Amino acid sequence: MIRTARFAASLLLLGIVGLAACQHAPAPASGSTTRQAQVGAWTTNVRPGVGAANPLAVEAGLGVLRAGGNAIDAAVAVQATLGLVEPQSSGLGGGAFLVYYDAKTGKVTAFDGREAAPAGATPDMFLGADGKPLPFSDAVTSGRSTGSPGAIAMLGLAHERFGHLPWRDLFGTATHAAEDGFAAPKRLARFAGSNFPQATLPDARAMFSRPDGTPIQAGDTLHNPAYAATLGTIAAKGPRALLEGPIAEQIAARTHDEPRPGTLTARDLAAYRPHVVEPVCRPYRVYVVCVPPPPSSGVSLLQMLAILEHTDIASRGPADPQAWFLFAEASRIMYADRDRYVADPAFVRVPVDGLLDPAYVASRAALIGGKAGPAPGAGTPPGLVARLGKDATIEAAGTSHFVVVDAKGNVVSMTTSVESLFGSGRAVDGFFLNNQLTDFSFVPVEDGKPVANAVAPGKRPRSSMSPVIVLDGNGRLYAALGSPGGSAIITYNAKTLVALLAWGLTMQQSIDLPNLYSRGNDFYGEVAKFPPDVLSGLAARGVVVKTGRGEESGLHGFAVRDGRFDGGADPRREGEWRQLDVR
Repeated sequence: MIRTARFAASLLLLGIVGLAACQHAPAPASGSTTRQAQVGAWTTNVRPGVGAANPLAVEAGLGVLRAGGNAIDAAVAVQATLGLVEPQSSGLGGGAFLVYYDAKTGKVTAFDGREAAPAGATPDMFLGADGKPLPFSDAVTSGRSTGSPGAIAMLGLAHERFGHLPWRDLFGTATHAAEDGFAAPKRLARFAGSNFPQATLPDARAMFSRPDGTPIQAGDTLHNPAYAATLGTIAAKGPRALLEGPIAEQIAARTHDEPRPGTLTARDLAAYRPHVVEPVCRPYRVYVVCVPPPPSSGVSLLQMLAILEHTDIASRGPADPQAWFLFAEASRIMYADRDRYVADPAFVRVPVDGLLDPAYVASRAALIGGKAGPAPGAGTPPGLVARLGKDATIEAAGTSHFVVVDAKGNVVSMTTSVESLFGSGRAVDGFFLNNQLTDFSFVPVEDGKPVANAVAPGKRPRSSMSPVIVLDGNGRLYAALGSPGGSAIITYNAKTLVALLAWGLTMQQSIDLPNLYSRGNDFYGEVAKFPPDVLSGLAARGVVVKTGRGEESGLHGFAVRDGRFDGGADPRREGEWRQLDVR
């Protein structure tokens, strides 16, 4: 059951400090609470640090911090470098969500850099001539799959508000590596030589082949002068250089190529704007967890944590099969609601408050019995204004996450993506275009009811990306984390938060725990990492864990404990958490 006193204390914290913050903030989005925290002495003599999926990207961020830059400055450098060394996951042609903790004011701000559908998009654009959904492999490589990219525009907006160093000075590491060459990472080489549809297309083959035409191998020296030139343009002319002018015209033109050309135009790109949005913050135990609002799925992460508060999972631990059973069942309930209701709030009224309403959450948690049964259906949260159809979205796992803390204690937690591996497989000026529009439901109407996440002009597709910032019971920063992983992102983050905040594990121990992804009637996970007695205990409860989907996270994060930073990086990828020495 809920620890009532702790829960009430957290709600009191939300009410008192939220009111103070709203005096100088825009009106919050539905279900959100502006965070105004007490700034503690821990922000003095902070060891700046970066956690990201590639050591060169980590070094790029640390280099900016050494030069006196802040967390936002370093985030620009990290993203620019990830787009070079991890192009299968994120890049200039993709989108992102970012949550930022300002150590001076204690406020958490969220930024929405999600891609947008073009004006020419139609609800049936991912249906074939027979009226049935296109095969995902066909849709993902089509020109229809690309939306206006938002990651760089979003970072530009964040830098305008909070950056310190000049924008032009943040691209040096990535530019030099692109020009001088860098050693191909193992993951990049593995995917470049794979049979994934995007990897077999001409643009990827040209970018990642040896002179004899064979795929690159790990350790080969790669050069990308076109990428260096693009970074030079963005550095000199600002983030809008990607959305206006020659680069934008080339992006639009590339999406009009066969097969299945899209409707994206230079006008769509020029019209794109990132958003500053109020985070959604809710209590979990004695903490407050903050995430971006929809179209991010952060609200679903909060709902899952709230459901788990109605169980005794916190008194158990990772060696207890009942703990994982409760986790799996809460996950299935959460996805049933998320898949039905979460979408772009500019087009659909998302019942954020209803999904997190205590009475509704309690009713959903009551569905957890002693054994897993058929997949739960969506509930009816308070505030629902229309009946919605079942979603038919397929989500891939081409995403990355990183965290940054600077010398003053400012923090960035950012999840960034081109959607599937190498996005659409179509490249322009050294970078790949996203295929994020395939995050829309291919089916716009189900059983006569509209699907919330259906395609519409200017609409932003629902995203599983949910970067996290956690505050402690006194409103001070406690943790920052996030993960890639397609629709499994939510459970990767939830696993880590439960381990960190309920079981008291370190950040690295929390990240290292096996992944379990439960959605509908399926239970997937890292079978080889679970103890045999946990697997048998789960099976006795009707949860038979299978391999083959949703096992490769890329979690990065840190927690602040006793004034020290406890960081971790996911061993499933090639990243690291590293801090600078403070003298």
